[in-house]
Amino acid sequence: MKYTEIMVRYGELSTKGKNRKDFIGRLAGNVTKVLREFPQVEIHPRHDRMHIVLNDAPFEEVDQRLKKVFGIQTYSPTIKVEKTLAEIEKTALALMKETFKKGMTFKVNTKRSDHQFLYDTNELNKMVGDYLFSHMDDLKVEMKHPDIVLRIEVRKDAVYISNQLLHGAGGMPVGTGGRAVMMLSGGIDSPVASYLALKRGVDIDMVHFYSPPYTTEKALNKAKELTGILANYAGKINFIAVPFAEIQETIKEKIPEGYLMTVQRRFMLQLADKIRAKRRGLAIFNGESVGQVASQTLESMAAINDVTTTPVIRPVATMDKTEIIKLAEEIGTFDLSIQPFEDCCTIFAPPRPKTKPKIEKAREFENRLDVDGLIERALAGIQVTSIYPNDKFLADKAEEDASLL
Repeated sequence: MKYTEIMVRYGELSTKGKNRKDFIGRLAGNVTKVLREFPQVEIHPRHDRMHIVLNDAPFEEVDQRLKKVFGIQTYSPTIKVEKTLAEIEKTALALMKETFKKGMTFKVNTKRSDHQFLYDTNELNKMVGDYLFSHMDDLKVEMKHPDIVLRIEVRKDAVYISNQLLHGAGGMPVGTGGRAVMMLSGGIDSPVASYLALKRGVDIDMVHFYSPPYTTEKALNKAKELTGILANYAGKINFIAVPFAEIQETIKEKIPEGYLMTVQRRFMLQLADKIRAKRRGLAIFNGESVGQVASQTLESMAAINDVTTTPVIRPVATMDKTEIIKLAEEIGTFDLSIQPFEDCCTIFAPPRPKTKPKIEKAREFENRLDVDGLIERALAGIQVTSIYPNDKFLADKAEEDASLL
């Protein structure tokens, strides 16, 4: 069937009271961004639901993008027909024949906002049901838990018919939860933390530290491409690359081995906080999971957090690695995350880092350095890239093979 529009139902927005209008407006903007490849599509946000008029845009392709937009609870592809019984019956039959399989149960569910329409809901339910029984075999009605619900909505302008209820991503529209920065590495955890932040409506800028010549351009592009996957859930994400080599070289030269990692992470957090302030963010997110590595013990977190009073939010803090990997696979970041391009978190890694560093010691060692100068020079070298859904930065294997010929 050729669907004419998509009817979108809101999720948690129904609980937002006076802010509902703003939330719906933000959702409409996010939908517009993810469907920018289809300029013919019209988006009409209304109080109770959103109508997306396809205007011949392919539903299958629109569906792939729409299912990743946070703030959508469910949606249905629908067909708009004239307000005649013959058109309703003909379209209902075509939809049922396309989706019905032997052994399924169904029911007809009519809603009527146009009370001047010739038939009321019960009459239309019965007439359409009888028509389907007379033109199809093996039909069985089930009123409580049917496999298929044929939905008929009679409105002032037309009748809308659907028989699919597709589940959206849920959560809150990105942007309704405020702005923040995300400390994105090239690993498994921080992309999952990014996804969870976006799901709660937080509009995040990615902050990624890179250290040429110790890290390669491929490592940087890997982080950008991870951002491209996550942009499916946001429409667009700003990627902020922060040069970190000078800071790491200086720490390596002047800080005792056991505190290399602690002081390095303190610098990262200070830089992330200054970028957050400049971009008017309210919090810092990262991918830390309690006890997973030396820098993620509670003692280490306390010693690192000492450099800021800004809220540092860790969405995967209490998840184990298996849970994080499962979610990474579901959102499509896992295969890219495990590609072996070293990032700056792994270079200069000490063999025996302190797992219970002292805040006073960390401050003492850090004060040996020109902290302000190092941070100022790193901030002067940042590069900001706007990244859209599925933007590619790594050459695929075929392209790499061709370049070697």
